[in-house]
Amino acid sequence: MSKILFLNPNKWGRGITHIWIASHSGILKRNNHKVELFDASFYSNWSLNEVKFQTKNDMYKKTNYDDFLKFNSNNILEDLQKKINEFKPDFIFWSAISSHIHGEGEYVNIQNGYDLLKDLDAKNAILITGGLQATSATEIILKKMQRINYLISGESELVLLEILKNFDNQKELKNTNEDIENIDGISYIKEEKFFQNKKQKIINDLDKLSPYDYDIFDKQSLIRPYNGSVVRAVDYEMSRGCIYSCNYCVETIIQKYYGFTESSPNTGAIKNFKSYLRSKSAKKIFDELVYLNKVKNVELIRCQDTNFLTNDRHVLLELSDLIDKSDLNIKIYIETRPEGINEKSIELLKKLKIDGVGMGIEMADAKFREDKLNRFANQEKTLSAFELLKNNGIKRTAYNIIGLPNQNEDSILKTIEFNKVLNPDNITVAFYSPYYGTKSQLDGKEAGIFDDYEFDVDSALRTKSKDTDLLPVEKLKFYKENFVKLVRNEI
Repeated sequence: MSKILFLNPNKWGRGITHIWIASHSGILKRNNHKVELFDASFYSNWSLNEVKFQTKNDMYKKTNYDDFLKFNSNNILEDLQKKINEFKPDFIFWSAISSHIHGEGEYVNIQNGYDLLKDLDAKNAILITGGLQATSATEIILKKMQRINYLISGESELVLLEILKNFDNQKELKNTNEDIENIDGISYIKEEKFFQNKKQKIINDLDKLSPYDYDIFDKQSLIRPYNGSVVRAVDYEMSRGCIYSCNYCVETIIQKYYGFTESSPNTGAIKNFKSYLRSKSAKKIFDELVYLNKVKNVELIRCQDTNFLTNDRHVLLELSDLIDKSDLNIKIYIETRPEGINEKSIELLKKLKIDGVGMGIEMADAKFREDKLNRFANQEKTLSAFELLKNNGIKRTAYNIIGLPNQNEDSILKTIEFNKVLNPDNITVAFYSPYYGTKSQLDGKEAGIFDDYEFDVDSALRTKSKDTDLLPVEKLKFYKENFVKLVRNEI
């Protein structure tokens, strides 16, 4: 069986139990492959203080989180080289979402991983990466990062497993592309020419991927700040897919890859979304939650489903009954849209032990939001959703965006005022940074707003900060840094 070294190039100064690590490790181990993890999260010469930044951004309340962390002062490159020398992996694998880092750092980028590996001796290991960035910028990455042997587009768990099976049968895989050319979802450079195999099929049965492997993470990675306390937490997914096609969202990259390109002009919902939305079974989810709570002592589940309340309603109802009748002592944080919040869904959320809900507000100008983002949301419905959640003791987080092209100062001020009315428990604000390959990024590239591809990212602000047509970058930075204070009437 093959040996695979997972590389987690997380730079954000807190533990992140990346779903891609847990899902890939789980299925590979069940197929008798040997998997180990090199986690860059807590190296002092690599990590940034993301928690401090997000505390300022009101995503986190002040805690004694730092007391639980122990940072490694060793040289990260020397330790990684030592790990490669000792483990002697056949493959080194990492996954990514985009060079435009997700606001909380739940995902890492291909560039960070490559920066760690590019000058090291990989001992003939095959370098493979995947994820959304690999799906949207395949040729660019392979040509810019020439030590990478293969990219996997789309959902990569089953493709990686097939590559490993192929390798076990053909030990000369690293010297030829002949066998791998038959594997769907793979891209590579051969004789200085770019090759992209036909698309892989979508993973319809998510139960095949479970259970996810959280034992691969060290104890420190499970410690998180949450609403003023420090808890044991993991990132988790119950489903994959989203019915909406917001112009700036990473979800549209996977939608496009699997052929879900048509959407309603009035709602932004994709056509045939039932074929794209997939869920684990309620029993599988419940069994995993029991293990995480009872064995791993996890207190908080950070559910990374793109839009939780569009999950299969039968699954949610069955799961809610299982959780409600159990002695599970957990809290679950989800993300969804205001449209799904009503009296009926509130009761469902309470039975599911949902402690917090994050919702995208983005901006107060509905027409601007619809025209520029393809995101449709009724203001009155948003107000109602926030009120319902508050009245039922469920914490609310409002996600906001500023810095869109053609967005003026008045638009930002209206968004601040709207947040005052919503009065959420937590507030985040991010610069507009559409992910590579999305309609917003492609339109912006054509208009000269965005570069073709951005590798250098402002770590504190989560994107390259640029002047817009109407606002200079210094003005944008002011509102970015003071958005929460303005909402809270602190300045």
